[in-house]
Amino acid sequence: MTGFNEQFDRYGAWRKEAALRLKNLTEWLEEAELLDSSSRERVQGLSEQLRSDKVMVAFVAEFSRGKSELINAVFFPAYGRRIMPARAGRTTMCPTELGYDAHLSPYLRLLPIQTRLQPQSLREWRMLPEQWSHIDLNMSDPEQLAAAMEKVSETIPVSKEMASALGFWHQERPQDNPPVDADGRVSIPRWRHALVNMVHPLLKQGLVVLDTPGLNAIGAEPELTVNLIPQAQAVVFILAADAGVTKSDLTIWREHLAPADDGPGMRFALLNKIDTLWDGLSSPRDVEAQIEQQRQQAAQILGLEPSAVQALSAQKGLLAKVRGDAALLQQSRLPDFEQVLGRDMLGSRQRLLEAAILQGVNELQAQAQRTLGVRRRELFEQMQELRGLRGKNRTVIRQMRLRVEQEKSEFDRGAANVMAVRSVHTKLLRDVFKLLGSTSTKGQLAPLTAVLREPGMKLGVKKAYAEAFANLHGVIRQARSLEAEIESMLAVAFRQLNADYGFALQLQTVPELERFENDLKVVERSHLQYLGFGNMIQLSRPEFAERLARALFARVRSTFDAALGEIELWNKAASSQLDVQLRERQQGFARRIEAIERIQEAAGGLDQRLGEIEEQEVALNVLDGRLAMLTRELRQARHVPLSNSASEAVPA
Repeated sequence: MTGFNEQFDRYGAWRKEAALRLKNLTEWLEEAELLDSSSRERVQGLSEQLRSDKVMVAFVAEFSRGKSELINAVFFPAYGRRIMPARAGRTTMCPTELGYDAHLSPYLRLLPIQTRLQPQSLREWRMLPEQWSHIDLNMSDPEQLAAAMEKVSETIPVSKEMASALGFWHQERPQDNPPVDADGRVSIPRWRHALVNMVHPLLKQGLVVLDTPGLNAIGAEPELTVNLIPQAQAVVFILAADAGVTKSDLTIWREHLAPADDGPGMRFALLNKIDTLWDGLSSPRDVEAQIEQQRQQAAQILGLEPSAVQALSAQKGLLAKVRGDAALLQQSRLPDFEQVLGRDMLGSRQRLLEAAILQGVNELQAQAQRTLGVRRRELFEQMQELRGLRGKNRTVIRQMRLRVEQEKSEFDRGAANVMAVRSVHTKLLRDVFKLLGSTSTKGQLAPLTAVLREPGMKLGVKKAYAEAFANLHGVIRQARSLEAEIESMLAVAFRQLNADYGFALQLQTVPELERFENDLKVVERSHLQYLGFGNMIQLSRPEFAERLARALFARVRSTFDAALGEIELWNKAASSQLDVQLRERQQGFARRIEAIERIQEAAGGLDQRLGEIEEQEVALNVLDGRLAMLTRELRQARHVPLSNSASEAVPA
């Protein structure tokens, strides 16, 4: 059985191998002058995706379910002690992100909880590191590291009024409120968010771990559930094995985590602390039956496949890893969970990257072969032209040169048609950018934003919300219409240019914007829990409504930016084809005139030039073979499985 760490190592090794082969292909294409500007941008995007791909695993649960202990057991057993605070009464009180940035030294940054009273989103606060409390981390000192991480469990006493303003005290839900001390104060988290930059083998390879606190913190931070958790490739929802799915567990699941059929990421449920069921009065068979019953019930309540619900003891798993106790590790069931997490999450991520590589390689190869085809045609025309000069006198050769120069002049004048195509193309593309741009998005969301910023109860917010998303879906449909118009215009222009000038222009498949409509539906659903009657009091608070509006705008903008990026790349591919084939044709005219000049100057120039063309044909065949070999090697990088049980990749 392969643990998560080993599977992530394999995933990282696969990415490095694919990136190296892509680099080899790119350098060779550059050397052979077969890489146009669009292909260069595409390959740079693929290289960046392979180099800096992030895989986020979010751990979500109510308090005291063992999230931090599980993170310690899966990711940090090599330290020989707990790194994340997981003792009784000392647990993660604020959302904590663990990642790696090679440009910065290891640190812990903590954002004060009082920033909730200000309108800036977490995304904006990230751009202001001076506003965070900063602690340097010593990665070679586990004691200092663990002591620093204790900060994320800190609390501060505040009045009930302040706790209410910060989202931790609810008059309408007294059962969820924290206890009041003798002075009438309540303890709330000291920090709003924590960022950890840590040197760790898995984090260096792109893993991001998100540790979240309980229901109060999740519900009070819309950016967490609207933007951050949906980015995760896997969300692990942790329950207590002895209690099963409690009421508060179900509230978190239904309002913030329940997976949609077209939603991003995977959802796993985990029954932790199965060691509480181990006792001397129950046989191993009875304990196993009890665990299986809890697992089946949890799957039914949460609407998950039973295979997506695991059971384990994080505490015993950590202890077993630290002590090197193989028997206890197997009994803890931690390896089973790591196997499923790695196989399903990393396997899914690898398949997505494989698909992107396959598409990119196919397009690179097609573009390079089109350029080689243009060069072959030019050589063939030169060969036929020069063979027709055998035995001809200087007058005929001079006439041939005049004819080639006339063809070149006619081609240069015809290039005005290409400029006309580009002018229309640019105008339509500008319309798409305007439609999906930031100003347009703000305009579509303006009525909803105005409602959210109204003082007091916002009874009309659901209607404004529905109308806003109806408008946003309308924007995507308009963009699809403009995209179809661009495609139609380019198809007609390409056919005409191919017929008139012998080009080999080929329009690539238009980006499918339906995916971005589905993304909008996911964003829409992720906000709905904040618009219900139970959240009306919270929504009436100006600072919360402002954070919700900003989080919504940021999420919609990221969706539209992704759509614009694909449309822009598609259009650049069309423009680059024109540039390449225009350049090749112009160079072909220059080579034909040069060959005739050389024949005029020397009697033996004709045979010499014909021999050179034959050598160039051989060189083109060598280039074609090398292209096929390099692209085949890159496709083969897709077939490296993460584990013996990983599903097979789709063949090329």
